[in-house]
Amino acid sequence: MTPPTEPAEPTEPAAQPGPAPLRFGYGTNGLADLRLDDALALLADLGYDGVGLTLDHMHLDPLAPDLAARTRQVGRRLAALGLEVTVETGARYVLDPRRKHGPSLLDPDPADRSRRADLLLRAVRVAADLGAHAVHCFSGTLPPGTDEATAWNRLAEALTPVLEAATAADIPLAVEPEPGHLLATLADFHRLRHALGDPSHLGLTLDLGHCQCLEPLPPADCVRAAAPWLRHVQIEDMRRDHHEHLPFGEGEIDFPPVLAALAATGYDALTVVELPRHSHAGPHYAETSLPFLRAAARPYSSAPLSDQAPSAPTSAFLDGAPSAPLGPPFP
Repeated sequence: MTPPTEPAEPTEPAAQPGPAPLRFGYGTNGLADLRLDDALALLADLGYDGVGLTLDHMHLDPLAPDLAARTRQVGRRLAALGLEVTVETGARYVLDPRRKHGPSLLDPDPADRSRRADLLLRAVRVAADLGAHAVHCFSGTLPPGTDEATAWNRLAEALTPVLEAATAADIPLAVEPEPGHLLATLADFHRLRHALGDPSHLGLTLDLGHCQCLEPLPPADCVRAAAPWLRHVQIEDMRRDHHEHLPFGEGEIDFPPVLAALAATGYDALTVVELPRHSHAGPHYAETSLPFLRAAARPYSSAPLSDQAPSAPTSAFLDGAPSAPLGPPFP
C-alpha cells in the first residue's frame, strides 16, 4: 500500500515586478544660452539620463551645411557622456525669423507646408543617426480663414511622407497635443491616428503639464489612458486653464502619483524637463529639477504594480470624444 503523500509546503505567491525605473532628461530649449557641448556636459555632470535635443540655430542647426557630419560629432559626444536623446522640433524661429513656429503643417501655401515637412524629414534623419528614441512634432495653430476640416486634411497629407521616412528609419514620430493648436488634446491625437490608418510608427508626446492645463482627466489618469501610444514624455509644473510652463513646485501638479502611473505603464524612454522660458537661468533649473523628480518618484520606485492606483475610465479619449476647450497657444 502506497503511504499517503505528505501535503506540499505552501508556497509564497510570486512577487510582482515593481514599476519600470524612470529616466529623466532636460530639454535644450531650456538651455538656449549655452553652447550645445556645454549643455550636454552640464546634464551629464548633474546625473541626467538624457537630453531632449531641440534642433535650432544654436543647437545642431538643421538648415546649416554639413548636417550629417555635425550630427555624427554630436552623436560621439552623447555616447562619451552616456546620454540618451530624443529629437524635438519645437524651435520658435528656425524656419521663419518673423513667425513663431512658422510655417506650420497647416499653412495655406503648399510650399510653406513642405518647408515644415522637410524640417521633420531632416529631424528623422538626425534621430536615426543619433539612435534617438523618437522625433517630436506638433500640428501648429489653425490659420485664419481655414476651416478645421481643411486643416485636418492638410495635417494628414503633410505628415504622410514624414511617417513613411520614420517607418523606414524605425524611429517613432511622436505628435504632441499642444494647447491652442489644431491638435490640442489626446482626443485630437486619436482623430489624427485614425485618419492616417493607425500607423505603427505614429506615437504620442505627452506633456504632463498640458494634461493639468486642459485635459478632462487628471494627469495620472491621462498617463494611463495614453500608455499604449507613449513614445516621448515632457514634464514641468502647470496650473489648470493656464498654459505656462512652471518650475516644479510652482504649479498645481501632484507629481508622485503621476510618476507612479508613468512607471507602472512600463514606459522606458526619456521623461524630459520642458522649461523653455527659463533659459536665462537654465543651469539653475537643470540642477534643481532632477532632485525634485527623483524625490517625487522615490515613494513608488519599489512598490509592486498591484499597489498602484487602478486605471481610470478612458472614455474621454476614445473615438468620438469631444476635445477639451483649447487653451492659449504656447507663449
